[in-house]
Order: sequence, then C-alpha cells, then structure tokens
Amino acid sequence: MSETAVRERPVTSRQISVGGVPIGGGAQVAVQTMTNTMTNDVEATVQQIYDMNSAGAELVRVSVNGSKALEGFREIVHRSPVPLIADIHFDYRMALGAADAGAACVRINPGNIGKDDRYRQVIEKCQETGTAMRIGVNSGSVEKRYWDLPKEEALVTSALHKVEIAEEMGFYEFKVSLKASHVPEMVEANRRFREHSDAPLHLGVTEAGTKLPGAIKSSAALGQLLPYGIGDTIRISLAEDPVEEIPVAYQILGALDLRHRGPNVIACPSCARTLGFDVIGVAAQVEEKLKHYEDHFTVAVMGCIVNGPGEARDADYGVAGGKDDGLIFTKGQELRKVKRDEVFDALFEEIEKDGWK
Repeated sequence: MSETAVRERPVTSRQISVGGVPIGGGAQVAVQTMTNTMTNDVEATVQQIYDMNSAGAELVRVSVNGSKALEGFREIVHRSPVPLIADIHFDYRMALGAADAGAACVRINPGNIGKDDRYRQVIEKCQETGTAMRIGVNSGSVEKRYWDLPKEEALVTSALHKVEIAEEMGFYEFKVSLKASHVPEMVEANRRFREHSDAPLHLGVTEAGTKLPGAIKSSAALGQLLPYGIGDTIRISLAEDPVEEIPVAYQILGALDLRHRGPNVIACPSCARTLGFDVIGVAAQVEEKLKHYEDHFTVAVMGCIVNGPGEARDADYGVAGGKDDGLIFTKGQELRKVKRDEVFDALFEEIEKDGWK
C-alpha cells in the first residue's frame, strides 16, 4: 500500500499556529466546521465536536454569543479533542473572555465588533494569552464606512485596515477570511487580498445553501483559489448537519489532489451497454461501505466488461458488469470473473485481502 502523492502548490502565506494546528506557510489545508448546538448545552456541544473530529475536522468553531454561552465554552474548551475557535459578534468582551477561557483562536467580524479601540483590546488580550485571531470579513456585514465601495473592494479594504492595526501592534498570529455567498465576488476578493498581504486565508462560500448547491458553489470557488496557493484552511458552509460538511471538504481537496482522506470512488454514468447491470445501485453500495475506510485508494464501478477495465485502468480495484457475469479487476488487469449478483462481495474480498481499512 502506497500513499497517494498530493499536488504541490505555491506558498503565498506566512504560517501561524491555531492550537498546534499549522495554518499557512506550506502546511496542508486544514479542514474545519462549526457547531450548531446551543453553546450553553455543554454535553450536546461536546458530543458534536467529537463527531466532527471523528469525521476529520481539525478545528471547530463555537459560537460565544453571550454570557451563558461563554460559561459553557469555558467547560467545553477543556473537554474538546480539537482546538476551538470562539465565534464572536457584536460584544468584544466575549472575545476577551473566550481568550481567557483557553480558546485557540477568536473570530471577530470587523463589521460588527465596534470601534477600533475595542479591536485593539482584543489584540492585546490575544497577545497576553497566546491566542490566534481570525479577522472574518463578510459581504453581508461590511463596515458602514465602506458601503459605497464595490463589494469586492469593500471586503478587501476592511480586512486590510484590520490587518494594518494588528501588525502595527506587533501581532501576526492571525488569519483572514473574505466571504460572500456570490462565488465570483468571493474569489475576486481573496485574489485581491493576496496581492497585498501574506496573512493565511480561511476560505469558504458563506450561506452556500443546501448540500448539493452548497457543495457545487464551494467547489467552484475553491477550485479557482486553492491550486494557486490562495487558501490555507477551509469550511464548507451547508444548510445541513455540520458533520456532513467535512466529507464534502475532503472530497473537494481530494479532487484537487491537495489532500486525501478515505477512498475515492469513480463510476461510469451508465448506458444501454450495461445490459441491465445496476451501475448506480452498486456504486452507491460501494460508496456507503467505503465510508468506514480511512485509507486512500481508488475503486471503480463500471458498466460494461468491454470498456470498464481500460477506462478505469488506474483504479486500485474495480468491477465491471456484464449480461450474466461481472469482472473484478485491478489496475486494468483481470482478477476473476464472478456471477453478476456476486460482484459486490467479491470486490470487497479483494480489498480486504490486501489489508485496506
């Protein structure tokens, strides 16, 4: 079993540490998400964080939106298996409290955190406690002073203003996000920001929607940025159980050859040449079972014996259907023929024989 190589990409950012997780400076793209439980419900929030971590989340953001949430956060941060990012809006005092409570990072929104003197107080607290910061600029909450600018320019200008203040204070342990729900706007803002700063970037399409459109929008945006070294950590924002965001993130990174977690399933779209072989059904079965595997390898489900092994000759394992029989193959070479209704079991016999898990 060999590890799959990942694509090298330009290094365009400096590196910071968020609770021991390296962000930027050539580190692998980190995957994160955000809880949707009430933060004062400590048990539910801790359980969700564990579920997220099991799915592959390396950082988790938690809303600290009031005194009760802060009280819960103080307990949660010590029980979490991953570094936590405290999500702060409006009340800068929550950022101060979260940093004291042990947050690995505090996320502040320039559009609603208040005057710059409050922002400076948060920076001073981060310097005192060794807490990182995310300057999270959002197209829906841009600072009023920038409302007359084009949206992309407003996002960049707001972020750079906060970056300048932080760096003047000698604080560099921060990352920046410039998010919008409109893909071209988000992409352009991040490209423009990178021309002016080497701060690590957190990427995401905000309010991307439900699972399918959200995944498509996120893929379209990240695919224009990540291969070119723009982006150091990502969150796929879906109107969905947040645990479900994580496999989508890894699917996008895998498709770009930037990170791999778990197997890759390829399948033909099916046509009359399948002669009744249920490509769609078998592919779904294979994909479902492979969810429990952590190793990275490729499995192909192809509709016909004639073209299947050739078209999927790079796959580590594959099945191809026929009228009555099915073919199990590896790297384009036939392993054995089996009855068509036995292809699923035969495929996993070969996978498990080689020790994948």
